[in-house]
Amino acid sequence: MTSYTLKEHKVKHVSQVPANEGIEVELPVREYNGTQGDDRQPVLMLHGRSVPALPGFDLAPVPGENPTRYSWAQELAKAGFDVFIMDLQGSGRSPRPMMDVPCNANPAQQAPVLVPNPLPEPCTPPPPYPYQLGNSQSEWAEVKSVVKHIRSLADANKPIHFVGWSAAAFVMGPYALQHPEDVRSLFLLAPMFPPKGRWSEKPDDPFGLPEEAVDNLPLPGFPMHVSSKTGFQAALTGPAALWEPGIAELAWEACMQNDHEGSKWGPRVNGGEPEGVLRYRNTYWWGWNNHTVPLMRENKYVLGGRVPVLILYGQNDRTANTTTPMPDNLNFSVPALYKAIAGSKKLMFCFEESGHSLVWETVAEAIHHFSKHWLKNGKVEGLGSGSYFRELDGNLIHLP
Repeated sequence: MTSYTLKEHKVKHVSQVPANEGIEVELPVREYNGTQGDDRQPVLMLHGRSVPALPGFDLAPVPGENPTRYSWAQELAKAGFDVFIMDLQGSGRSPRPMMDVPCNANPAQQAPVLVPNPLPEPCTPPPPYPYQLGNSQSEWAEVKSVVKHIRSLADANKPIHFVGWSAAAFVMGPYALQHPEDVRSLFLLAPMFPPKGRWSEKPDDPFGLPEEAVDNLPLPGFPMHVSSKTGFQAALTGPAALWEPGIAELAWEACMQNDHEGSKWGPRVNGGEPEGVLRYRNTYWWGWNNHTVPLMRENKYVLGGRVPVLILYGQNDRTANTTTPMPDNLNFSVPALYKAIAGSKKLMFCFEESGHSLVWETVAEAIHHFSKHWLKNGKVEGLGSGSYFRELDGNLIHLP
């Protein structure tokens, strides 16, 4: 087992978020370098919509013989990879412009989550900052700054393995399509994919602004969503066999440790310390749908061609797989993403009984195992393409 070192980076970036556009900010990036010698094998891990990067990818230590068993990042570092974990603005340890004002929270969430602490009553709309916070352009730019930083390291100037959970697909997928030279492979865990999602509808400029946003960015709305501890943990329900006792509590505590302000909000426990509130950005995504995923560059498919893709999701994931009629932008399907990837270098596994938060389920060990083999060999259990169902005992069944 490889030893590894920890380093915290502060990546300078000129913000493209409308709320602080043009201001230089620092994006915190945690590195676990398990690469031996001078030949780094870089991996970049990106969070989804609501859970910050460190609770999702670096939940440690936890009680037991292997205290890093829920730290995907440290397990990859042990396997000899140089792992970088980043937060976009509006999440985790990164800047959160306009998010320290409680009245900027989603008006529908204020009464159940923010009253009576920090608000005595819901605010009168509209919010003080009446716009959505980030957008695809601002988030692609933040990833680009971190990629440049990683590739600027003397022994890491090479394409990077991308690993993303949930809504990270909205960012990493289009980024790979636009900058395949930066991306060695793409591993998407429980990816969000709307087959009929927003795009510019211009074949010659597929990642340009959608028509509704051309003269109206930032779009009206609010910059921040909030969730209570009860709401957060209710979303983690699943078979008892897939959840160790206490893991949901540790995940919440880790989220609070990554949010100095949000940890002071919410009801007070037995009249004492606040329970905390999970704060996360309200952002506007585009460029990730059935029209963009099959794009080619230099007569070669990007996804599944220049950039091999591994997809992994849970059988009972109702977040990434919509089960009731929804608007096109909110109608999600993981199998539809697999189908849309036109290149042949694509591999997908559906995990029996798992949900959306696989990083904290007992199957985390299997996910780490799959990712190590994928990043080293481009294969999992000797398989380089195809769709499979993974039973609880690890047996794989090929799907048509």
